[in-house]
Formats: sequence, structure tokens, C-alpha cells
Amino acid sequence: MTLLRSSVGTKRGRSAGVFWALWVVLLGLVAGCAQGANGAGPGVGSFDPADALENPKDYEGPSTAMVAEAAIEPIAEKPEPALPAQVTDVQGTAVTVTDVSRILALDIYGTTSRIVFSLGLGENVVGRDTSSAFAEIKDRPRVTPSGNTLSAEAILELAPSVIITDTSLGPWDVLLQMREAGIPVVVVDSHRSLETTGELINQVAAAVGLVDEGQRLADRTSQLVVEAKAAIAPAIPAADEAKLRIAFLYLRGSAGVYYLFGHGSGTDSLITAVGGIDVATEVGWEGMQPVTDEGLVAMNPDLILVMTRGLESVGGVDGLLEKLPAVAATPAGIKRRIVDMDDTQILAFGPNSPEVLYALAAAIYAPDGRR
Repeated sequence: MTLLRSSVGTKRGRSAGVFWALWVVLLGLVAGCAQGANGAGPGVGSFDPADALENPKDYEGPSTAMVAEAAIEPIAEKPEPALPAQVTDVQGTAVTVTDVSRILALDIYGTTSRIVFSLGLGENVVGRDTSSAFAEIKDRPRVTPSGNTLSAEAILELAPSVIITDTSLGPWDVLLQMREAGIPVVVVDSHRSLETTGELINQVAAAVGLVDEGQRLADRTSQLVVEAKAAIAPAIPAADEAKLRIAFLYLRGSAGVYYLFGHGSGTDSLITAVGGIDVATEVGWEGMQPVTDEGLVAMNPDLILVMTRGLESVGGVDGLLEKLPAVAATPAGIKRRIVDMDDTQILAFGPNSPEVLYALAAAIYAPDGRR
């Protein structure tokens, strides 16, 4: 079985690779699952439009989108992989996988490991990355002892029979060392969005010889995303002028890094899915670029999405308004309408995407958790 090439394509893939490499550098060290920086939010895994604000633009104050923890439901119980699995990964490397008894699935969001568990091979996973902290995997040893830096020694100690990863973790030399040691390394696409989730699931599934199960999981995830969007839809204002204008800011205050994400970053698909207007895409903002005061003020966002640890790094909402005065000049800043979400969840785009949408909708449209 040959992995389908990334939808980015060959020519676009080069520029996309640069984009995502920069994104990985910006993301820095994500150490486990963060708590809500705002100390607010209803902690939900579903969304009832009856709880929604009558006019979401009128609401004032921050909130935290919190995904309710739920047990992973594998698409199959004790599946039987079709081995050897012969795949061509997204880098064009031909890989033959003959043994999936000891799997390492690694990336900066913990998405690939969640996919393996969702395929029904969780018992075969021998280790984890920092971001894989869901209940079923949290007792496995980490191979990223320092933030998201791979340790060759930790990996070799686990004697994996296959490694599935993307380009979001490094150093890359560690993975090359694993290949030289004879361990099959399958590289999947690091570009993430709601639209590419099914493709990522199928890539991981192909690497472990579960092509049919992968398609079923991709179909189930897609259907649940459709259902989530349908559940959220009644809370979305009908008129365009009443819809929330939303911006996604990447913040790392300790490094003085402030980026605005736009079209093709993945955040645009999230914002659209919850019924918002992505103000960066609206003005033709591609990928991610440093925030400019003039640009942000002109975009006029009603609400700003951030990662939880990013918000913590600038000292919370007060620190954000102080460090980025342009935010304070927008409707979002004036009303302190900042919504944060765990760094390892908001852009993971995996089998838990439906829960992410429900959590965002609750924080955006029903921030008080009214019943």
C-alpha cells in the first residue's frame, strides 16, 4: 500500500514545508496539558445551543475552551494488521513495516498516538511524546524528556518496531539515527486542518497495516465533525454582520514572539467551523506572519483565540493588553474577549476534532455555561 501524497502537492509542498518548519520553531516547548489560563469556562464535551448568548458580540470577559476527557473508542477491537505494510511516506521514502508490536507514534500534538489508539493498537504503543497525555497512554515512558526534543537513547531503550512521526519534533538527526539502526520510520504530513484530518488518519493506518480500519476511522471522525457543526449552527448569528470576527494569535511572551495565523494555517478551518469570520483570511493573510499594530487594528476582531500556555507566557489577559496595545484597541481587547485552549488540543486535528469544536463553541457562545 502506498500512502497518498499530501494534498499540499510537490511544488506547494516545498513552501508548505518551510511554513510548517517555522511553525514548529514558534511552537517551542509544549510541556503537557495546560490548565485554563482564564480560570473560566464550563468544561464541556458537548454543546447545547439553548445555552447560547443572544448576541455573542455583546459578551464581555475571557473564557477557556475545555475538552471533556472521555475514553478513546477504538474503531476495531484487536484488529489484525495486514503485514508487511509497504508505504511511501510524505517525504517520498519507501518504507516496509513488518512488525507493529512495538509502536512509537510521535508528534507535537499527540495526534498520531491518539490515532493509533483509535485504530485499536493502543496496547502495542510502547512510549509517548510530551503532548500525548490522554488517560490511555500517560503511563508509557516519554521519549521527549526535555519539552519536545527527541532522545535517541530513550527511543532505542524501548526497541520500537516502527516509528510514525512528522516533522514537528526534532532534532531530525535522531530519526535518521533510528533509520540507520534499522527501525522503519514513516513520516506523515505535519500540515493540519479539519480538511486534512482524514488523510492523516489514513497515512497512520497504512503504516500499521490497517487500511480498512483507517478509512472507517476517518469516516467516523468526518461524520462526527459534521454532527458537531450541525449542533453548533443554531448558535451562530444568521446575518454576516452579527457573526463574530475572530483572529488567532500565537503568543510566546518570554521570546517576544507574536504571530497572527491566517489562510492555510489550520486555524482558519477551526474559525469557520464554529461560525466565525477569520479576519486574517478576509484580508488575504497567508500562513503565519508577525503581528503588526496597524494590521490587527484594521482587522477589527471581536474575539481572539490563543493557546493557553501562550496566554500564560504574556501574563494572562492583562499582560496581553499591555504587551500588545493594538489588541487593546480592538473590540476583542476592549471587551477582554479572549478565548484560550490547551496548546496540545486546539490545533491537533485528529480523532478528537469533534470534541475540540464543541469545547470552542461552548467557550465562544455559552461562556457562562448557562443551563
